[in-house]
Amino acid sequence: MTTRPYVIGLTGSIAMGKSTTAQFFADAGIPVWDADAAVARLYARGGAAVAPIHAEFPDAVLNDTVSKAALKTIISADPAALKRIEAIVHPLVAADRAGFIADTDAAIVVVDIPLLFETGAQAQVDCTVVVSTDAKTQRARALARDGMTEAHFDAIMAKQLPDAEKRDRADFVIDTRNLESARRQAHDILDHIKNRRTHA
Repeated sequence: MTTRPYVIGLTGSIAMGKSTTAQFFADAGIPVWDADAAVARLYARGGAAVAPIHAEFPDAVLNDTVSKAALKTIISADPAALKRIEAIVHPLVAADRAGFIADTDAAIVVVDIPLLFETGAQAQVDCTVVVSTDAKTQRARALARDGMTEAHFDAIMAKQLPDAEKRDRADFVIDTRNLESARRQAHDILDHIKNRRTHA
């Protein structure tokens, strides 16, 4: 019987530096599960989300893959569709994450979940790490992304818990204003967890 790994839940609002921080953990040898990558697998040809989404929203599936652009169009026309899409996708994402945790033989893993607190996924992890930066830096990073507009950024922010609330709920906070400092903070968290597990 394999021992369940210690699961770090990594989250943070858009453009806070979460993907970069996830890479710091990966560079330290910690397996990282990425929710966005899981969704991409589920939406790809043969993915588990294709058939149920096609059954609910036929126009969202093109060439046997789920089109994110088509889903956005559907949601724009009918905001209530988002809940129906989430009802299909969230359980599949949770199952993908559970499979990753069950299949690893690592002592510690990171699960990178953008909506960790919003979806209640913090109940499935052993500690939570929130990445954070100041609002001005966050907005500048977000608007530097291809295709990002002020309106889209504000819409994404409206769906996410405020940064201050995430920080309050976190076990650890990583300040990403300086990336080298953020890397050290990630290593410090790993050292803390390893020491705690050694002396448990």
